[in-house]
Amino acid sequence: MLDVFEEKKVYEVLLVTRSNITPVGVVRDGKKLRFKLFPGKSFREVLETGKASIQLTNDPELLVRTALNLPLKLEFEEQNGHRWIRGLPGVYGNVTSKVEHWEDNLGETEVLICELVPEGKIEGMPPLRPFSRADCVLVEMAVLFTRYLVNPREDLREKILELYSVYRHLGGMSPVSNYMVSFLTKKNQNGW
Repeated sequence: MLDVFEEKKVYEVLLVTRSNITPVGVVRDGKKLRFKLFPGKSFREVLETGKASIQLTNDPELLVRTALNLPLKLEFEEQNGHRWIRGLPGVYGNVTSKVEHWEDNLGETEVLICELVPEGKIEGMPPLRPFSRADCVLVEMAVLFTRYLVNPREDLREKILELYSVYRHLGGMSPVSNYMVSFLTKKNQNGW
């Protein structure tokens, strides 16, 4: 399964822990998948259990909904303390990690630097659906939106609204995009 990941390229995948799912960027380094987690439920669960699954999807709605903690209907399977989404391919294994200081334009925090060496393969097949240009824009909107939630800067807000315009032009119609834009425009109208 590791052979689908080119070395040093960042892939957007789903990280599944004991009770959480979050999109995360992973990079293959030999037989390891490296990623970092910012504080939150997955961060805590990886520290507590040292276990995770990494799964592949071409569904932008699934990536975005998990990033924003929006409701989803999914079925799960478990084996030896590992949990994963039924039907999506991936790998599971133990995670080694260390906490480090992190600083960027959003501020300072701790980050969990992680490495997963696959111990098992998860069988599955992503839906046969090509990834559209609108899908790429939706994912980028969600990345910026999660940053906006941490640090509500006007430049981020404007960039998300610009991307929304491009998204709509490319035929995007996701209710999740409307959720993000409603949040941004409602917040702005109230002067927050």
